Amino acid sequence: MTEQTPTTPQMPTKYDPQSIEKGRYEWWINNKFFEAKPESGKTPYTIVIPPPNVTGKLHLGHAWDTTLQDIMTRMKRMQGFDALWLPGMDHAGIATQAKVEGKLKEEGKSRYDLGREKFLEESWKWKDEYAGHIREQWSKLGLGLDYSRERFTLDAGLSDAVKEVFVKLYEKKLIYRGKYIINWDPATKTAISDIEVIYKDVQGAFYHMRYPLTDGSGYIEIATTRPETMLGDTAVAVHPKDERYQHLIGKKVTLPIIGREMEIVADDYVDMEFGSGAVKITPAHDPNDFEIGNRHNLERVLIMHEDGTMNENAGKYEGMDRFECRKQIVKDLQDMDVLFKIEEHLHSVGHSERSGAVVEPYLSTQWFVDMKPLAKQAIDLQHGEDGVNFVPDRFEKTYLHWMENIRDWCISRQLWWGHQIPAWYHNQTGEIYVGMEAPADAENWTQDEDVLDTWFSSALWPFSTLGWPEDSDELKRYYPTDALVTGYDIIYFWVSRMIFQALEFTEEKPFKDVLIHGLVRDAEGRKMSKSLGNGVDPMDVIAEYGADSLRYFLATASSPGQDLRFSMEKVESIWNFANKIWNASRFALMNMDGMTYEEIDLSGKRSVADSWILTRLNETIEQVTHLAERYEFGEVGRSLYNFIWDDFCDWYIEMAKLPLYGEDEDAKKMTRSVLAYVLDNTMRLLHPFMPFITEEIWQNLPHEGESITVAAWPTVDESLTDQSQSSSMKLLMDIITAVRTIRAEVQSPMSKKVALTISAKDANIHAVLKANAAYIERFCNPETLTIGENIKAPEKSMSAVVSGAELFMPLEGLIDIDAELARLNKELEKWAKEVKLVQGKLSNERFVSKAPEAVVAEERKKEADYLEKHATVEKRIEELKNL
Repeated sequence: MTEQTPTTPQMPTKYDPQSIEKGRYEWWINNKFFEAKPESGKTPYTIVIPPPNVTGKLHLGHAWDTTLQDIMTRMKRMQGFDALWLPGMDHAGIATQAKVEGKLKEEGKSRYDLGREKFLEESWKWKDEYAGHIREQWSKLGLGLDYSRERFTLDAGLSDAVKEVFVKLYEKKLIYRGKYIINWDPATKTAISDIEVIYKDVQGAFYHMRYPLTDGSGYIEIATTRPETMLGDTAVAVHPKDERYQHLIGKKVTLPIIGREMEIVADDYVDMEFGSGAVKITPAHDPNDFEIGNRHNLERVLIMHEDGTMNENAGKYEGMDRFECRKQIVKDLQDMDVLFKIEEHLHSVGHSERSGAVVEPYLSTQWFVDMKPLAKQAIDLQHGEDGVNFVPDRFEKTYLHWMENIRDWCISRQLWWGHQIPAWYHNQTGEIYVGMEAPADAENWTQDEDVLDTWFSSALWPFSTLGWPEDSDELKRYYPTDALVTGYDIIYFWVSRMIFQALEFTEEKPFKDVLIHGLVRDAEGRKMSKSLGNGVDPMDVIAEYGADSLRYFLATASSPGQDLRFSMEKVESIWNFANKIWNASRFALMNMDGMTYEEIDLSGKRSVADSWILTRLNETIEQVTHLAERYEFGEVGRSLYNFIWDDFCDWYIEMAKLPLYGEDEDAKKMTRSVLAYVLDNTMRLLHPFMPFITEEIWQNLPHEGESITVAAWPTVDESLTDQSQSSSMKLLMDIITAVRTIRAEVQSPMSKKVALTISAKDANIHAVLKANAAYIERFCNPETLTIGENIKAPEKSMSAVVSGAELFMPLEGLIDIDAELARLNKELEKWAKEVKLVQGKLSNERFVSKAPEAVVAEERKKEADYLEKHATVEKRIEELKNL
């Protein structure tokens, strides 16, 4: 389909992102430009979106992550691929349940008041509401998603995939159930995985205690950072080679307060050099103690409830919060003369990533994945020739380090919202049944109430979203996917799990490339957080500057793998860039005289400026395509910015005014064709970064097709490259720039006419300058222009050297030397006074020692600035005196 530009351009006089973005996304969606087309026969290109939690607003990190994916899929679609960017959301078990429970609490209810079925109904209502919010934010960003294939981690199909994986891993004995020390979040009352524990340095203490020997012969010293856990002690351990305690091994101590008799055991785990060399053993509340307990067949005494309060095994402390218990037990032990020293100690304490609560090591019966065999497959793949390509490649080491040191994965969560574990327990025998459906005699069985870790289902995302475990046509066509875009902070959480699950169940890696980006930080480099109040809502930025400005900034302000510092000033500068594009496009359209796409003709005689801009366009197409394939979007942005702002807007458009306002009709037609051709290709190059403004401009240009989203990606046309003409243009630009620089130095306005002499180094340069004298006259405004070969420099003139030529501007008429010297001498006096004043301040020791550091630093900065200005004026005076 071919569309023609109307004779009167439709672009408004002002660039207003809100008005041009309004309704455009709906138009794209309604016309199904983003839907994959398997029937097309084109080579598929697939990205599955990292599913955001269905708990509310998207943040700047999401905007960055999805913008990069949108750039990649828009570009591939334009390059002729059958591009599928599959959207979806994660049910986010812990986070969503916490939100729904919070809502119920405001109504004076709890999930137990509703029961499981009604609570899940409330959770689905929450999902439906907030999924709508997320889609609205996606639309504001302009994300080219195929909504016809949108998935949710609790969809029926994905739920079947989760069950299938659980059952198969269980049958292979890679999933097992057992009592282990897990990370327990008392706030959300659920287990969390190792990588959901955030360690923070906390000022605590070592509490030194004496446990009395039961036979009354003395005591043994131990130290702990968690004195409340002593209530669950069932032994004291020493190293078998520690001579200090050889005589005590096998003896008994009496646990203070509780009165429990405990054995002193010997174990190689104990560090003889640390503390007293004796450690209390609490098998139900410490992972290392749990292992020691297993080796010595020790009793496991659990002393807390799931909410972090003390239970019946804590004696008189039952019902107290664990930290209140700590305070009380310290006081009681001091009164008993058991606790004899408290030593301040800064130590690393685990906190729940979900709730922020201090994590409690807790003995619990949970479901686990045996990770060693699964990790081995992933490691072997990476050591072969067909491993996943990490960009930047340094993150491959991060990934492998975790895989090589992996621990079994606790996958059960004490929640209702999520995939309920497909395991049933016989009501009489306790036998475990695992299957896709409940046993035939379901009335005799009870399903496990726990759900699976959210990451268990999202680990299947690249293939479950495409129909696995069914051997669907979409799975065959679009899997494995081509690329994953994500932050380095979830390599452990998600990337690694997708890889080992994909290898286990599809025997293929889930994606070819993993593009890793960093975190969005504020302008000072701080992580964005509610406590600092430095967070930025991307929707607010879009409301002020438009989606295109935000997208371009996010995509180009950082290199792969690096953090990004957010700056509203930089977003504003991108708005200025978009405004420049808008105004340049309006100028071009106003001068195209109703040109249609078929009328674009570059076969005739082209000016030096025409040939140069077409050559630069070819170079830019090549650079942008090459850099984008390497995911170097920051460099892509710089290449586009330089070409559009400097080459096209600042140079070519100005030079195009000569033929456009002239009498040569052939030259006018060629200039219009070049403007149309260059703008068309430039908008297509820029489109993945700035989809809204490029579509709006492209629709007004002479173009072919319905939408720029499905227009062809620009390719280099070698017939339009002319390096000779391009070199000639660069010479003209150098001359024009040199003249402007000289005028600026002597403060002579461009409106003032002066004589200009140009000496060419050879006949070829001379011919080029003669042929293009009109450009020099137009942009240098000479009173007289002399062009020749090897011309001697006129007396008392200012000169500049460019490649292939030298130019001279006589001072007479340019400036009044005596008046200029007088002015410069006054300026010199001014800067000398400023230097004296600031140096007087800085030589005053009282000022330097008492003033704030920032004030002193500002004065030193002023000193350097004034000295530089003084030296520059002094140099200029000497130059003028020597003329």
